Amino acid sequence: MSYKFVCGKSYTRKDIFRIIGLLEEPKGGNWYTGYTRHERDYFIFCNIGIPGRTGHDYNNHFIGDNLIWFAKSDTKIYQPEIQNLINPKVKKYIFIRSSNTEPFTYVGLGQAKSFEETSPFKIIWKFIDEDEVNPIRFPEEVTETQTYIEGSTKQITVNVYERNPDARQKCIKHYGVICHVCEFSFERVYGVIGEDYIHVHHLKPLSEIGKEYELDPIKDLRPVCANCHAMLHRKRPAYTIDELKSIIRNNA
Repeated sequence: MSYKFVCGKSYTRKDIFRIIGLLEEPKGGNWYTGYTRHERDYFIFCNIGIPGRTGHDYNNHFIGDNLIWFAKSDTKIYQPEIQNLINPKVKKYIFIRSSNTEPFTYVGLGQAKSFEETSPFKIIWKFIDEDEVNPIRFPEEVTETQTYIEGSTKQITVNVYERNPDARQKCIKHYGVICHVCEFSFERVYGVIGEDYIHVHHLKPLSEIGKEYELDPIKDLRPVCANCHAMLHRKRPAYTIDELKSIIRNNA
């Protein structure tokens, strides 16, 4: 069965119970311990940067579009539940949070891109939503190799920090969804389909980012509209936000 969750939207467990049609709200059990099965589908509640209810912190994190995730303690590949999680025919609805309170943010339908027989079992999730543009991925990016009859593809290189959904959510929660360059609002112009939509831009040049760099979503990211984001990246290193504001003023 398919359930309609919107990528990038926030949901409490009560919201999820209502959407999937649970007549009686669970008061505990697997719904509150990381992941559980409902009919044939799985619902994964992933903590990022914080320990779970049991006190375990498995270092769940994003690398670009992919979620690095660890199952429960002592999980093994031969266990039926792990077999279901890595089965591409089984749907996995994945939600994340970075605090110990609800709501969670829905990040999409996951499919195991790869896995490792660690303890606990490690899965690298990719996201396969077909019906909408996932805010983890910008629509102008080319993410898969494809053959085209005419023309050629153009790939826009975007810093992986700008696609990290946890960082995005923290940036947006702090700054809102108004473009920091031109003050454009997708919701104001497009109505409900533009609600909560925005790109985020990384202020630090790629050349200054080392292996040990730790992102601060408030200090390092800013919400920008798609047009301004493209213009910021028209040169390397990218224009600063103040430089682009000045360009807009001079061409008004």
